[in-house]
Amino acid sequence: MNKIFRAAFLIYCAFAVMVTYAESSDQHNGHIHETLVDGEKLEVDPELFGKFVEGLTKSQIAIVSVKGMVCDFCARGIEKTFRKDKTIQKINVDLSRGKVILAYSMDKEIVREEISHNILINGQNMTDLQVITIN
Repeated sequence: MNKIFRAAFLIYCAFAVMVTYAESSDQHNGHIHETLVDGEKLEVDPELFGKFVEGLTKSQIAIVSVKGMVCDFCARGIEKTFRKDKTIQKINVDLSRGKVILAYSMDKEIVREEISHNILINGQNMTDLQVITIN
């Protein structure tokens, strides 16, 4: 049991170092970026949002601000993770503004920690969450 605990602790430490590195560095997966996008400091693109909600009724829209999305690979990883969740009706990842927009049905309880976890396992951090209801 002690060996399992030690192995789990080492994995946790390696992951924590990786997340810290992703937050503090402009280098990411072998390529260099001039800026690290912080979604909390940027607004949602109104045109993109209008297209996203078009045709949606009786939905909850989660607007997630993400820090650390620096390339298309980051954005596709987040999108792939959320596509596994069958309660999500629609998803859009806006790399340039650091936003992830998710559409849920009205009966889904939106859990901040769940969304944050899905962002974190991709090496980024959720910095803000807003939920809007569309009737």
